[in-house]
Amino acid sequence: MFHKAIIFSLGLLTLAGCNAQKKTKTPEQTSGTTAPMNDTKNSAQKGGIIYFNQGENKFLKDYQMNVTFKGISEDSRCPEGVACVWAGIAVAQIEMMGTYSRPMVLSLATSDNAGRNYRRSEVYNGYSISLEEVTPSRKAEPGGKDLEGKYKIGIKIKKTEGPGDPTTK
Repeated sequence: MFHKAIIFSLGLLTLAGCNAQKKTKTPEQTSGTTAPMNDTKNSAQKGGIIYFNQGENKFLKDYQMNVTFKGISEDSRCPEGVACVWAGIAVAQIEMMGTYSRPMVLSLATSDNAGRNYRRSEVYNGYSISLEEVTPSRKAEPGGKDLEGKYKIGIKIKKTEGPGDPTTK
């Protein structure tokens, strides 16, 4: 009987601890951006685009997804003020994790290029995620300034057609 009381007490303490964790906010959930986009209600005010600074993490309540902008793996965009034969491309690494799914890193590009396996949008957890913006632009300076850590992106998230959609992962 004494053992049952101890086990019951430990169970209550565990539940109380879980409840306390739900009420606290982590720095990632409250991190600021140049545009206040901590949830999808605010994103609708900016044309449905959700903005992220490099390294920023947000939980998007309407989509039940945690999204982290990990960084830019490639940036060959044409610098400002330079005439280029090819416009170039930027590829963003975005980690997506649904409340009931495993995390997955999507590589989204500023334009589609099947030959190089670049895609502007991908389907994750029943939603189409598309890269809409990458800033800042590259500068035409000798040696070029490193933009690492300064990138910002804008993404759009839309519900896919349905469970029969062959592109749903």
